Formats: sequence, C-alpha cells, structure tokens
Amino acid sequence: MSITNQESGEYQLKDLNLPEDLKKLNFYQCRKLAKEIRSLLVRVISRNGGHLASNLGTVELTMALHRVFESPKDKIIWDVGHQCYTHKILTGRAGQFATIRKENGIAGFPKPEESEHDIFISGHSSTSISVACGIAEAMRMQGDTQHHVIAVIGDGALTGGMAFEGLNNGGKKKMKNLIVILNDNNMSISGNVGAVSGYLRSIRESEEYVRRKQQLEKNLMNTPGVGTHAVRVLKKTKDSFKRVMFQQATMFEQFGFVYLGPVDGHNMQELEEVLRTAKRYDAPVFIHVNTVKGKGYLPAEKNPSLFHGVPKFDIITGNPEVSGNDCYSEIFGKELTEMAAQDKRICAVTAAMTFGTGLQYFQEQFPERFYDVGIAEQHAVTFSAGLAAAGMIPVFAVYSTFLQRAYDQLLHDVAIGKLHVILGIDRAGIVGEDGETHQGTFDVPMLTSIPGAVIYSPACYEELRLCMRRAVREDTGLTAVRYPRGNDKAMTFPKEHLNTEYTFTESGSDMLMISYGRVYQALWEAHCTCEKIGYQTSLLKLTRIFPVMEELVEKALSYRIVMFFEESSGYGGISTIFGSLLAQYGFKGRYVRVSADCFLKQASVPALLEKSELSAHAVCRYIYAYGNKD
Repeated sequence: MSITNQESGEYQLKDLNLPEDLKKLNFYQCRKLAKEIRSLLVRVISRNGGHLASNLGTVELTMALHRVFESPKDKIIWDVGHQCYTHKILTGRAGQFATIRKENGIAGFPKPEESEHDIFISGHSSTSISVACGIAEAMRMQGDTQHHVIAVIGDGALTGGMAFEGLNNGGKKKMKNLIVILNDNNMSISGNVGAVSGYLRSIRESEEYVRRKQQLEKNLMNTPGVGTHAVRVLKKTKDSFKRVMFQQATMFEQFGFVYLGPVDGHNMQELEEVLRTAKRYDAPVFIHVNTVKGKGYLPAEKNPSLFHGVPKFDIITGNPEVSGNDCYSEIFGKELTEMAAQDKRICAVTAAMTFGTGLQYFQEQFPERFYDVGIAEQHAVTFSAGLAAAGMIPVFAVYSTFLQRAYDQLLHDVAIGKLHVILGIDRAGIVGEDGETHQGTFDVPMLTSIPGAVIYSPACYEELRLCMRRAVREDTGLTAVRYPRGNDKAMTFPKEHLNTEYTFTESGSDMLMISYGRVYQALWEAHCTCEKIGYQTSLLKLTRIFPVMEELVEKALSYRIVMFFEESSGYGGISTIFGSLLAQYGFKGRYVRVSADCFLKQASVPALLEKSELSAHAVCRYIYAYGNKD
C-alpha cells in the first residue's frame, strides 16, 4: 500500500494489505476506514443476513486490537464469535466478505481452518476466558514470553458461570500474558439482566472516577521510561485512588486482575492507549470497554435486539425481507401466553433470548411469571427444576444448540426427581447459514439418553399447538417440544394426519417410509409424486417421537424395506433406536437410515436438507432405487 496523502486519507479498503497496513494509518484515516467497514457490514448483511448490531459495535475495538497487537503471534479469542466480522475483514478476507454465511463462503464465526488469525472456533458464549487461559499457559510452557492472549467477551456472556470459572483460574495463576477485554454494551441478544449487569452499570456511571482515572493513565502513558517498578508503584497509587472513590476494589481486581477502564470503545486513541498500558503490566489485565451495539446504523442503534441476528433486510427502512410474525417461535410464544391465561402456575424461562424464542408476548402479559436469567442455560434448567419442585409449571424456551450446555442439569436436577419441566426447543434440526456451531441436530440423541424423557416433534403450526397443550397439561416429568427455525410454509399433507402420537398411511406397498417434524412434508410430497408414476409407499409420521412405541415397530415388521428419514444426528437418534428394536423383533427385511450425521457447514436450509438427503427430491430418489413399480 502507498498512502500519498496522509491528511486526506484518500484510499479504499481494497487497496490495503491487511492487517499489516492498518498500523500505518493515522487516526483520521482510521476513522475513515471504520466508516467504510460499517458501510460494508450493513451492505453485505442486508443481502446475506447475519449478526449486524454486535459487529457494528466492535469496529474500532477490533481495529485497535490489530494496530496494537501482532496477530496471529498475539492470540485474539472472540467469545461467541458472532462479532468477528470486522476481524475477518482486517485479516485478509475483505475480498471474500460478500460470501459470508454462504455455501462455500467464509463462515460467520471464527474458524481456524479458514485463517491463521482465527485462533479458536466459537459459537457459544462464556468460553473465551477459559480458552485464553489454556493458550496462555501453553505459550508460557513453550517459552513465549513476548506475546499476549486477548479474550474479548461481552457483558451478556459474562453472566455465564464458565466466564467466572475462567476469571477465577486466570487470576489465581497470575497469568502475565493474559488480557481480558469486556465489550460492555449493556446488551446480549436481549437487554442484559441480573446483578452482574447492575454492577457493570454502576461502574459505567461513575463518571467522575472514570474521568480522573483516565487522566492519570494518560499521564502515565506520557511518562518517559516507565519500567516495571514504576508501573507497580503507580498501580498502587491507582488502587488507592480507586478505594477512595469506590471504598473497595472492583470485582475483577478481587479475582486477581489489574482493572483498566471504563474506556470509550469508539475512541481509537483512548483504546490504543489502554491496550498499550495493558501490555506493560506484569500481571493479568481486565479492560472494561463501553460500546454501542448497532453503532453507525440508526435502525440497529434504536433496536439492537432486533438487529442482533437478522435475515435479509432493506437498508433504507431496516425492514426484514420476511416477517417475523410467521414462524414457529411466534406460534410457540403466543400459544404459551394463551395457556398461561388459563393456568397461573405456568411460568416462562429464557436465557437472554426473549425475542428469539417468541416470549415477548408472555413477558408483556405476565411479567411476574416471566424470567430472563441471562446467558445461563445451566441455571435456567435448574431454576426451572426449583419452580417445578414448588408446584409451578416452568417452560424453558431455548435454541437446540444452546440446550447442549445444560445436559447434566436435565439429567441430574430434573429427570431423577421426575420434575415436570417443559422444554420449548427452538431451532431444532438444520438451521442453515450459522454453520456447525448452531445446527440443532444433537438435542434428540442427548434427550433419548435420559430415562423418562418425552419428546414431541410437530410437523406444522397446528401440531405445535397440540403438542404444547399435551406437554403442559397432561405429561409429567421432563418433556420436550422441538420445532425448526422459520415457518411451516405450505402444508400439503391431510389435516387428518395432525395429532400428538402418530399417523400410519398404508398403501399396500412393501416399502415403509418413516419421519417426523418438517421432514414429513418432504415424505408426503415424494409419496404423492411417485404415486403418480406407479410407485406405492406406506408412510409413518411420528409426532411423539420418544419413547418409541413398540406397537409401531411391530407394524413395520411386515415390510420388505423400512426407510427412516431423520433431521437429526442418527447416532442415538430415533432412527437408530427404531432400527435396534426392529432387529430385536427379528426383522428380516432391509432397514435404511438417512440422517444428518456430521457437522454441517453454513448453507441455506434447503441446500443442507438436499445435501443430507432429507428433501422431497432426495426421498424420491430413494423410492426409485428401492421401490417396486406397479
């Protein structure tokens, strides 16, 4: 890169050799680049969908990190990872950014196989500090004392217990090359809740303390020849000053970290000053950075929750291409609210996903029975167990991929005590563009290992309503209702097939096809298509998918071919359990199991269903291959 006019900054993002050229820019040029990056973020995400507000809020922070540190020798760990878009742009992927979250494009989360600058794959929250502690210790043992490990964690993710486990060990071990940066925007996906949020707010609002401390730190930065001894002396001065202001050290200092901040996360000069100060400490450092979620795009600044993860949208108005009023989450939330009006024992629980799970209607109508526990799925499950133990009926709405974090609580705190806790498992099955970390293909194998669990998988909106009513009003113990992302589109199978148990459609064929959830629509379409050209098939639609009813296994014994199509990992899934029971009953025919048995990379849902051979076209191919034409 050759910058000929340092004052005007007349260059474009595409002309920069990144991240190296980033260090050559002055602050005026950095501000210009930040504006260009935000424009690129809005333009691409409006076409591709993705995480907008969180990325808009971390542009300057990401730039400052890459200007002060030397990636990948210095390791930057992104908690959750959905705020890594600017990081990708600044590490040689600006030219590929238009492909983000697209099939064969770059991923929407950090991915080490994609770039050496992506240190650790992440998609779930509260993990970065633990990862950073491990890498910091490995670097120490390998003799690298020159470089740092930087964990960037949001204030929403800080509510997760694992974050405090990491802080506890990082501070205890006095990891000298560990820096934790808190990206504090007072938001997770929904607005932050709880004592941690209140504590951080009290620090943010201590303006006099912040003003004086920042001036002190600036003076330190301008002091020539500041060495280790001087830093220690001045740190003691700063700590004494802080005790006068707060009457106690911050929580992070009590964990063993040097606390710096709060800092304006959109002021490049302040950010770089505090980062350079952190590098000089011979101790673990915690930097508190205040940012604005959605910064630079007015619709996102006004509604950061709505612009956290978005579909395609119109840039001028901010309106999404597809209305959120027509999706499984909305149907779930509205139905639960109606049931709660009839039963005062019903409570709704979410882990920082009020809007994502459709619970905003419940929150508005019954705030005294609505609980947002923050990003804390383990606590949410055990909290629900406590509600159930005291006679309430808790419904925990959670994305399939995040439910994985609470397996022990489901098993130990709910199932053993036979407590009636209902799970609304949103985003079950193939999710699409968010990729491997977010596909909901493991909740079924996880839950089938728990004795006494009951699982429903409705095939459409009306069946979702039926299953919810039964799960809440009739079932006991751990009960799950799982449903996919998006809408049910055009339901073509007969309404007579709607139920909470199963539907058997016999045609006199020696081939039986089995499925559940939205894949049954594919089976029905394939059945109708193939019937027109003389291929007959019988169908079994499961609605209560677990426990598997042995009477259905007995019915399947008479068929020459039994084929099970499952939008889930088959290992431990219903298709495997059904096949095992068939074998026990002495099945002599051929059993074919089609399921999603790998980590699915980002692509559209239709593309991934086709790739997993769960589309109507794929089912037709199986019918042609194994069926008998009349």
